[in-house]
Amino acid sequence: MREARRAAKAFALSAFATAAPGLPGIEIVGAGLAHLAAGQETEEALLVSMAAPRLRLLGIRVPRTIDNAEEQLYDRLYMLHGDGAHSRYNALVRRMVSFARAARSCVTSCVTSSMTSCVK
Repeated sequence: MREARRAAKAFALSAFATAAPGLPGIEIVGAGLAHLAAGQETEEALLVSMAAPRLRLLGIRVPRTIDNAEEQLYDRLYMLHGDGAHSRYNALVRRMVSFARAARSCVTSCVTSSMTSCVK
């Protein structure tokens, strides 16, 4: 649990969160890491769990994940949105993919420049 809290705090202080707050989906990642640290199984925590391998490749510490996150997220969305669950699920996944792509681009372009160049 301590490791998860440290990871959430590290992300909040990271270059992504401070220099590039306009990245699409950054609010989901920040909230998801905080929720994982607190042991909460929220939509955001489930999304971060699903994206954990890709987030780790970006240098974001995701120490704890939730098993079967994809299934749990869809089930949760179905309970809230009924037949609209599929489109909501796809929208949330697209938002996480957008974050990962923008963050990867940011990391790639910022290797030789400052993170502030990533802000749109």
